[in-house]
Amino acid sequence: MADKKIKEYVNILRQADIFYDLTEPQLEMVATLCSEIEPKNGEIIFEENSSGDELYVVASGAVDILVSPALIQPTSTGQPTGPLAIATVRRGQTFGEVALVDQGLRSAAARCVAKKTHLLIIPSKRLIKLCDTYPELGYCLMRNIAADLAFKIRGTDLAIREQLLWRPRLR
Repeated sequence: MADKKIKEYVNILRQADIFYDLTEPQLEMVATLCSEIEPKNGEIIFEENSSGDELYVVASGAVDILVSPALIQPTSTGQPTGPLAIATVRRGQTFGEVALVDQGLRSAAARCVAKKTHLLIIPSKRLIKLCDTYPELGYCLMRNIAADLAFKIRGTDLAIREQLLWRPRLR
C-alpha cells in the first residue's frame, strides 16, 4: 500500500472514537489493513442477520443503522413496514463492531444515507491478529470498542425506556 494512502487512512482513523488514543505507529499498522468504499446514497452496505466480518469507519457522509420492526413488534395494521432507523453514524464513528467482537450475525442493517459517503473497511480477522501480535494496541482498541458499545447500549436502553413509558397503553 502506498505511503500516501496509509497517511490518508491514518488521518481518518485518528478522527474515529475507537482509535483516538492509539500512537502514530499503531495507527499506521491499522491503516495497512484498511480498504475503502464509496457507497451510493440509499445503498445497503449490509443486511440484518447476515454474516459479518468487517468493521466500518465513516470517513465522510452518513449511514443509517436499521432494524426490522417485525422483530420488535408486529404491525397493528398487518401491513409490512420498512426497516426502522435506530441510529445515524457520521464522520469519526464506527459500525459493525458487534460482529468484530462476537463473530455472530449482524444485529442490524446499514444503509448509506448521504451523497459522497466514504467508508474505511477493516477486516476483523486481520485486526484481531494485529491485536494478538501487539497486545498494547489490542488492549487500547478493545477498551475503546467496549466503551463505544457501552455508550450505544445506554442510548438504546434510554430509547426503550422512553418507548415503554410514553407509548399509549392498551386497555
